[in-house]
Amino acid sequence: MSGGNVTSVKDFFIVGFPGLHPNYYALVSAVMFLVYLCILIGNGFFLLLFATNKSLHKPMYCIYISLVLSDVLFSTCTLPKIIARYWLQDGTISFAACFFQMYLVHYFGVVSSYTLAVMAIDRYIAVCFPFHYHTLLSNRNIFILSILVWVFSHPCSIMMVVRASPLPYCGANTIVHCYCDHVSITRLACTDRTLYSLPAFIYAMVVLLGSLAIIVFSYTYIILAVLKIPSAHGQLKTFSTCSSQLIIIALYFLPRCFNYLAVNTGITFNADLQIAIIMLYSLLPPMINPLIYSLKTQEVKKILIKELKKDQVSLTLCVRS
Repeated sequence: MSGGNVTSVKDFFIVGFPGLHPNYYALVSAVMFLVYLCILIGNGFFLLLFATNKSLHKPMYCIYISLVLSDVLFSTCTLPKIIARYWLQDGTISFAACFFQMYLVHYFGVVSSYTLAVMAIDRYIAVCFPFHYHTLLSNRNIFILSILVWVFSHPCSIMMVVRASPLPYCGANTIVHCYCDHVSITRLACTDRTLYSLPAFIYAMVVLLGSLAIIVFSYTYIILAVLKIPSAHGQLKTFSTCSSQLIIIALYFLPRCFNYLAVNTGITFNADLQIAIIMLYSLLPPMINPLIYSLKTQEVKKILIKELKKDQVSLTLCVRS
């Protein structure tokens, strides 16, 4: 590495979509603002349901709350700046703030990946070892496991920042992305980035594929256990308890795996299309996860129906009075 700790770049500029015409800046910022609003309202609503209904204080929902918090925090650390970039033409971000955002982006990504693996383990034990479920996965044990997920997601994310920040940044300062991440920042370094990007890529693969391996293992045994159930109704009922998680897992992992495979097999995309794909798999799951859990989970549906009936009775009484 040349240049040591000498850094001439003091600020970065977040470009967003490089091919976007200025005439569409207002539209894009409005769409992103609506997406952010949907994420806050949807996940906030689920947090409120969880806080006010003791029937949801079960291990499965406790794990999901961890995912909710990760989704909201990820969106909060990325969307406001890119919205400001297009709405207020303010795309400048300080050197320190950019690296802090990079840390948060990768940290919350790891938390989500680990949490989805824990969700798969939860369903595996529930289906394959139902009599031991409440012993192995009590609320206390799930709380401890969730804390461990948030704690053990720190070290490697910190390592990425520690390794990338001392690189000499002495040329271009434009980040062709909607937020600061390891790849978009280290591309701007005035040195060979291979020694720094390779460990980060290996780390990303270990986290992504390691979590995916746990999920595939869990659901393979779940499917085998379901197929052993004699009645079709029993099979459907058992597997329906996993359907919401399967949808969430598919939304999170499939587009990411596609993107990583495309990049590393020589398949090239237009820069705007690649950024759009990244933003889609980063923001679509946080936006629709609460809807999936509300529509695909019996306990949540019952609570929503109960609340709607309550509101209808209250409205009827108000009209009559």
